[in-house]
Amino acid sequence: MVLSDFDFPFDPALIADRPVEPRDQARLLVLPRAGGACSHRRVSDLPSLLNPGDLLVVNDTKVLAARLAGRKRTSGGKVDLVLVHEVAEDRWEVLLKGRVTPGQVMDFEGGLSASVVQQGASGTVVQFTSGRPIREAIREVGQMPLPPYIKRSPMAEDRRWYQTVFARTEGAIAAPTASLHFTEELLGSLRDRGIGIATVTLHVGPGTFRPVQAERIEDHVMASERIEVSAEAAEAISRTKAAGGRVVAVGTTAVRALETAADEKGAVQPTSGDTQLFIVPGYRFRAVEAMMTNFHLPRTTLLMLVSAFAGQERLRAAYQEAVQEKYRFYSYGDAMLIL
Repeated sequence: MVLSDFDFPFDPALIADRPVEPRDQARLLVLPRAGGACSHRRVSDLPSLLNPGDLLVVNDTKVLAARLAGRKRTSGGKVDLVLVHEVAEDRWEVLLKGRVTPGQVMDFEGGLSASVVQQGASGTVVQFTSGRPIREAIREVGQMPLPPYIKRSPMAEDRRWYQTVFARTEGAIAAPTASLHFTEELLGSLRDRGIGIATVTLHVGPGTFRPVQAERIEDHVMASERIEVSAEAAEAISRTKAAGGRVVAVGTTAVRALETAADEKGAVQPTSGDTQLFIVPGYRFRAVEAMMTNFHLPRTTLLMLVSAFAGQERLRAAYQEAVQEKYRFYSYGDAMLIL
């Protein structure tokens, strides 16, 4: 398959730069996987669209305020970096905008500074110093790492907007955006209907959103991301399947965590480690039976995964309908439920 197979016509005016409030009032395009017309609902309608005994599986990763803006010591030149993951105590791999060389010191607000200790094909590594714990300093001065298609500076509200109600374990540099639509009120309605909720963890890193450069998509290699599927989650999934309920993954990251942890028979095993799973059309899904997801950028691994689940032509037609109906796109936009 070639990269251009995952293009679609799009109006940039549909990109959402902030969420609707309350969050569960986002629109929801319902796409029957087996065929038939789409329907147009609200996320708050989710309890009536699922069956008692179904299980929603969400990603409980927590977004780190990972974007730091600073200046190079001596020259005063601007630098912008995004933390990827901690490789040693107070030493981080980062994505960095600005020209630096090993030994360069950069200063940020709040007395936080960093020096470049490694730069190469494997990435840039910096060593942070501060008069207080580094993570504490980062949480105070860092900004939410909003996607580049949101053409405004991060605001104080993004610390709430760009975090899910499920967020527990800090480690992501992007939100699992399908889960951003959930509210405590919606969770109560789901539980009242007899719909279960289980959590898994995939710490979203560059692998999820890194652009696909290879013309043949099969040549693309996903960067590894950390996942955790607990014994409790695996047991909940097993009970749901045994009772005839559906496993409904909320977001592409939950799909990848579950499919990584599933064996050939579809049984999800407790799993802790890294995943590089790249799902493209032709993939046989083993664990996930329905999914909720946002609308994604063309030519991305996320769109390829959803195309694999819904079918390429069906998904293309659904996206065309979403554009015609003026759905809001991407991280702060509306959602789709594929049943």
